[in-house]
Amino acid sequence: MTTNTTNLNLNPLPSYLQGQWITPTDTTDVTAIRDASATPDSPAVATVSRETLDLAGAVHYARDTGQRELAKLSIHERALIIKKLALYMKDHRDTLRELAHATGATKADNFIDIDGGITTMLVISSKARRELPNSNVIIDGATEQLSRDGSFIGTHIYTCIPGVAVQINAFNFPVWGMLEKFAPAFIAGVPSIVKPATPTAFVTAACVKVMIDSGLLPEGSLQLICGPARELQDHLDYRDHLAFTGSASTAATLRAHDSVQQRGLRFSAEADSLNAAIMGPDIRPEDPEYQLFIDTVLSEIVAKAGQKCTAIRRVLVAAPYREKVASDIADALAEKVTLGDPRDPATTVGPLVSEDQRQDVADAVHTLIDAGGQVICGGTERPENLEGAFFQPTVLSFDNPDVDAIHDTEAFGPVVSVLGYEDIHDAIRLAERGKGSLVTSVISHAPQVTQELAMGIAHCHGRLHFLDRGDAKTSTGHGSPLPHLVHGGPGRAGGGEELGGVRGIKHYMQRTALQGTPDHLTAITGQWHQGAQVQRVTREDVDQGRGVHPFRKDLATLKVGDQFASELRTVSLQDITDFANETGDTFYAHTDEEAAMANPFFPRRVAHGYLLVSWAAGLFVDPAPGPVLANYGLENLRFITPVTYDDSIRVELTAKRITPRVTEDYGEVCWDAVLYNQNDEICAMYDVLTLVEKKSSY
Repeated sequence: MTTNTTNLNLNPLPSYLQGQWITPTDTTDVTAIRDASATPDSPAVATVSRETLDLAGAVHYARDTGQRELAKLSIHERALIIKKLALYMKDHRDTLRELAHATGATKADNFIDIDGGITTMLVISSKARRELPNSNVIIDGATEQLSRDGSFIGTHIYTCIPGVAVQINAFNFPVWGMLEKFAPAFIAGVPSIVKPATPTAFVTAACVKVMIDSGLLPEGSLQLICGPARELQDHLDYRDHLAFTGSASTAATLRAHDSVQQRGLRFSAEADSLNAAIMGPDIRPEDPEYQLFIDTVLSEIVAKAGQKCTAIRRVLVAAPYREKVASDIADALAEKVTLGDPRDPATTVGPLVSEDQRQDVADAVHTLIDAGGQVICGGTERPENLEGAFFQPTVLSFDNPDVDAIHDTEAFGPVVSVLGYEDIHDAIRLAERGKGSLVTSVISHAPQVTQELAMGIAHCHGRLHFLDRGDAKTSTGHGSPLPHLVHGGPGRAGGGEELGGVRGIKHYMQRTALQGTPDHLTAITGQWHQGAQVQRVTREDVDQGRGVHPFRKDLATLKVGDQFASELRTVSLQDITDFANETGDTFYAHTDEEAAMANPFFPRRVAHGYLLVSWAAGLFVDPAPGPVLANYGLENLRFITPVTYDDSIRVELTAKRITPRVTEDYGEVCWDAVLYNQNDEICAMYDVLTLVEKKSSY
């Protein structure tokens, strides 16, 4: 083999392995990729060689070099690289768009794939920097008290897996399909090896070239295989993660491999899906939701020429409206769809990705027709005056909605089957026959209908999309997986899960239960736990110069466990009455002695909880300007023991979590605040959130 580090050759397509572009030397044993709009005998756009690649070396390089370089960065630092990379890619979209036209993608299709992939990176980066710590350990959930005296506690943490994230992607989204997996794996600290589907591999390769050329990626964090990868799984084990998108049959083969069955390889699949759209029984043709339903189905036939794992395959409507709905969908297609070269701005539906894919869709449609499907429009005949892998948008209608073929056969193209249901229970039954789907849309304006359908079909879907006149203008649509929400589905859909905000990052991490002393868990997590060692100062210490108030420390000097302990302050009945009168909070527990004493929770009139929190701030705050810039919230506030007049309170404030912001001159500090009474009983507990300078200007 020879290496090429300058230009990306498409004939034959190179791989990017172990830090270099590798071009096959054998150009005879290749698979030709042709323009989807051209004839089958047209010149190849690109070729993919079957020459053997050093897959073992690629895995070792990722586990060694890739892991080492990513581990030098925190979660926030890696998330910031993803943001910068996405912005860089925005400036290099035109090349990818032009190449993608050869796959049959229209301008609108490219927006879904290329722009959608870049946007997904930006969203995941933003959520990681907002919601996750600036470290490499994520705490999952609250601390569990495992002993009476608090000396033995437990919690859960996420840490990155020590191997490689392998992506085997489908042909229909050569950019988004890669980026939506790569970004969360990268932020988690796991290097990726990408294996794109051959028909669109040249677009993925061009995208990887842009990413590598950015100079932003640490060495070993991304590799690309354009060629045979059957042996790749032989080199994977429990340290690694394999994410597959494609057919259910291929997913079953991968899942049955020894790496999964014997060596503990983490495996996630997104496979076939007979998604549905259900028009609620409350909808009539004169309702605005009726047109919303037609438009929803139409958009899913048009987008990517129906080559989407989320596309609608089964259209479920009340039986009396089946023929009308099928006819109206056909009329909308005739009015709004233009088949043609995807480079033409007038084109709304391009060809399928290849002639082989066209034949697969034609075979599936023949199966559906043989099972009783009536062709309302379209069919398997090649459109007139068009060469290439074009397939007519096709609407089938079935008298019998229980024909097995409807619920077993997926025509992965611009094809829908319209079925009639008798009532809501029948609609639920038919939706369930999909045996697990990625998404179903429910179009209804009746809350009771949406509630009943949701409870009936949620178990067999990864996502439910509800639509009516209320969200018609703001909905992102049936077929758009959003980076904020999980993507995947049970059963036939593969049983996997991707995206979901920071959940997608955690898919590339191991959750581990920790047990030990508060000092053990504080050392491991970087977050202070109640009972762990503290560096304690009091007001007297500060006044006498024996210590520094934590509010006088910037992030360079503040440490987890720095604590301020206040003096006691006594509560009077007048304080309680004044607060009630000033705020208007005259709840009887604060103003009526007899009523308060009749309440099983109160000994007599008690202080307002918010009065105590306000006083606590006065007890711990250092008032002079300094590193603490602002208080921006409280979390997890709980009132434990009532405080009545003549009681006293004090506060212990401890630096619990310190999160510097990578792009700012300040960071966030979470303080553990505990209010005690004169008997050292806990009265209230909460977290105080402040913004603190990285380097003090005072």
